[in-house]
Amino acid sequence: MKVRARRDPVQWTLREAMQEESLIQVEPVIDYSVRGLCVKPYPNHPKGCPNFDKRETCPPDAPTIGQILDLQRPVYLVYNRHDFGAHVEKMRAKHPDWSQRQLECCLYWQGTARKRLKKKIYVARLKIFEVLSRPAVIPPAQGFRLEVLTVPEACGVNVTATMQKIGIQLEWPPVEYAYQVALIGVRR
Repeated sequence: MKVRARRDPVQWTLREAMQEESLIQVEPVIDYSVRGLCVKPYPNHPKGCPNFDKRETCPPDAPTIGQILDLQRPVYLVYNRHDFGAHVEKMRAKHPDWSQRQLECCLYWQGTARKRLKKKIYVARLKIFEVLSRPAVIPPAQGFRLEVLTVPEACGVNVTATMQKIGIQLEWPPVEYAYQVALIGVRR
């Protein structure tokens, strides 16, 4: 009987991340007015996001990007592109009587998308740590800690404009693709 070798999940994820080129060094577009998006009304939430003024990582108490990351050092953007259009069509085939709002409901796709982003963040941290630990990095980044911002808008980053800088146009609301974005940098 032939025994199959186990696939190393880190190597598999590393290959996946490299193929998708979902790790890019960026100069984030800082615009503190985007923190105001948290209080914009949306369906079933007339006062905006229910986490506003409740979580430490949410406005108005969330620290700004400059308070968290050393902006003199490289900042990296990690993203996951979720095929939102395919998800909606799959749900339509499964539930033909559902409304468009039900088909697009984030409860049915956001968990999967966030899980993929989390894997990509893990791989990205390893890659960034390896790069910043090289002796050739000037100034040497000794004793540094990487920080991940999974809700960059809360820290005053205009994600739409930042993604445009790298050639990705976000759809609002998403039709074909939904993106989950995180920033990684050296902690201040």
